Amino acid sequence: MSLQKTMRALQVADLAPDFAGCTVADVPVPEPGPGQALLRVRAAALGFPDLLMTEGKYQHRPELPFTPGNDIAGEIVALGEEHTDFAIGDAVVATLGTGGFADYALCPVAALRRKPDGMDFDAAAAFGVAYLTAYVSLVRRADIQPGEWLLVHGAAGGVGLAAVDLGKALGAKVIAASASDEKLAVIAEKYAPEATINVTDGFREKVKELTGGRADVIYDPVGGDIFDESTRCIAFGGRLLVVGFTSGRIATVPTNIPLIKGFSVVGVRAGEYGRRYPERGEENFNAIWALAEAGKVTPHVHAALSLDHWRDAFEMMRNREVVGRVVIAP
Repeated sequence: MSLQKTMRALQVADLAPDFAGCTVADVPVPEPGPGQALLRVRAAALGFPDLLMTEGKYQHRPELPFTPGNDIAGEIVALGEEHTDFAIGDAVVATLGTGGFADYALCPVAALRRKPDGMDFDAAAAFGVAYLTAYVSLVRRADIQPGEWLLVHGAAGGVGLAAVDLGKALGAKVIAASASDEKLAVIAEKYAPEATINVTDGFREKVKELTGGRADVIYDPVGGDIFDESTRCIAFGGRLLVVGFTSGRIATVPTNIPLIKGFSVVGVRAGEYGRRYPERGEENFNAIWALAEAGKVTPHVHAALSLDHWRDAFEMMRNREVVGRVVIAP
């Protein structure tokens, strides 16, 4: 198959605020080497880390220039040597770290997974990192059990909504929390959690009333004041999952509080978990894709925009207008 020589890619040439260092540029189409595949990108999901990387504020700082875009879905158009499991034309998904917001993306064959037949490219791109984070959080770190109360903060965000969806699939009683009634209405319609809570005026008394006590597991990608108040409504023996800090403030807790209240503060790094424990990491991926293929979990795509409208997608994410994921479809 003859491929074009150049492609469009969103490139970060300088780390600057307001995405000033980003532009769509024409760059060479990469060639796959041994153990690599070249994908025609059909959709790539935008995540909060992508925004942070454009300003150098994320823990992973790629060498400039780079193309952001972690979760992608597409079709294999070329393969290097030393491949056995895939063929040109296969519809696949991959988690790359960077490189997704482009017409083509190069990735290791070992990172590929087949796209579920019942899932379109947009949904498949929106799935990977969000649901992997939710799975590592709820299953590996919290060991959540059917019937336990799960409070999900930032429930309208990509990783938050994945936790709502996965928590339901695992048999937990889910409370979805957000600062937007409009977003909560969408969550209630699409995922039917046991309850929704607007956290604008506080939430601990509402949680106690709903649960008849306190939440067994609290999933917190927000941090700041949300974390602080979460320590006031978590059950004895509960697990408070630290998933992120989208509020901008990294919270602290006096150690006497978890001691007296008998709960655990548990850090979650889904990608690092898989790197530290490769066999479990593979099990995690297999588990979430099995759930997707069985139709037990379904990602929500808020919007799909073309590469030409990348800035609209980034602004939508920064302004917290999104329920679920936004994807860029070159």
